[in-house]
Amino acid sequence: MPDTIQKEMTLNEKLNILSDAAKYDVSCSSSGVERKGDGTGTGNCSKAGICHSFSADGRCISLLKILFTNECIYDCKYCINRSSNDVRRASFTPDEICTLTMEFYRRNYIEGLFLSSGILKSPNYTMELIYAALYRLRHVYNFQGYIHVKAIPGADPALIRLTGYLADRMSVNVELPTAEGLKLLAPHKSRKNILAPMRLVQNQMAENKQEITLYRNAPRFVPAGQSTQMIIGATPESDYQILNVADALYKKFELKRVFYSAFVPVNKDKALPALLDNKPPLLREHRLYQADWLLRYYHFEAHELLDEENPNFNILLDPKCCWALRHLDIFPVEINQADYRVLLRVPGIGYKSAGRIVKARRMGTLSFEDLKKMGVVLKRALYFITCSGKTMYPIRIDEDYITRNLLNTKERLPEGADGMTFRQLSLFDDVNFSGVNGL
Repeated sequence: MPDTIQKEMTLNEKLNILSDAAKYDVSCSSSGVERKGDGTGTGNCSKAGICHSFSADGRCISLLKILFTNECIYDCKYCINRSSNDVRRASFTPDEICTLTMEFYRRNYIEGLFLSSGILKSPNYTMELIYAALYRLRHVYNFQGYIHVKAIPGADPALIRLTGYLADRMSVNVELPTAEGLKLLAPHKSRKNILAPMRLVQNQMAENKQEITLYRNAPRFVPAGQSTQMIIGATPESDYQILNVADALYKKFELKRVFYSAFVPVNKDKALPALLDNKPPLLREHRLYQADWLLRYYHFEAHELLDEENPNFNILLDPKCCWALRHLDIFPVEINQADYRVLLRVPGIGYKSAGRIVKARRMGTLSFEDLKKMGVVLKRALYFITCSGKTMYPIRIDEDYITRNLLNTKERLPEGADGMTFRQLSLFDDVNFSGVNGL
């Protein structure tokens, strides 16, 4: 069947089908690796990043994001490419992948390739085709740019290992947060088969680091690490469960990123949830990304952000503000004395701003004006900090008071900052926001 389709379709038609089918895979992540070309091939790898987004150095960059094929032997209920769906199917050949990548690169449209795939015939057969495409791209076309590729669960470990030496980053999608959810919506897949290649990549990366210390010119295995993706909202797990799964993946498999993809109802099935107005839970996805950032850069633990009594994120405030409001006993903190990790927990202070504060205060006492110049978001931070023992304005360390002001985005100054002691009644006066859960 795939051979018949390939003969009838032009390369442009395949590209339209397989680039559109790839849009549901969000784990197209920045590489975090820099590799200069040796002058004999085409391109280099300079910390490439997400499709049509920004890299760590501020550049707007893009990757060619495609599926090798949208043929699939599995019938996952949430997937547009499941075997029971009547959709137009297409498959690339390894040479077509190479042609597309090189032509797009030469025209300066892309800086690298993101290659995912459905399962054609079998995991091994699909992984062999992906390996063949990457091998030709690296050794026949001499492409030295960034490549992110999917490791196919259930494929021969030797094939995954060989492919890893050709790619900069690999990813294995866990698909759904729990084994129960996977059994419900993707019964042909198993958590064991998904975690096996993830562990393989982790172990091989550790071995490769030892090889490089002994032999400088040893080939590098997945130098940018691995990532994964979870679909959010297709199964009934709480944010607390999802965040604990992500935290475990970071700690046990040393992942670079966990991506959260809001469930998009592309299929009709009684096992799938009915969404409000048929819209993906994008705000919930956003809150999970914010919490994920706190885990990776701000030294938070999953159990600090949520618990069984409060299993979902507040829809009105970001996770860091919610945590601070539940721990007002430690605030306000003195900017000129607080430890770096304490500064990281102050709403409005990022990890870069915290670093600048620690360095700058060695030279003298910092003021609120200094903090503003360092990038601190004072409209949030002013409720939680002091400079030389003084707050920026007369404020109250009270949960309802701070919550009301944080939500009142139109008002630049807190109540009482202009000297007025009276205020108009608010609809939120009797609302306990600490108990409001996420979607």
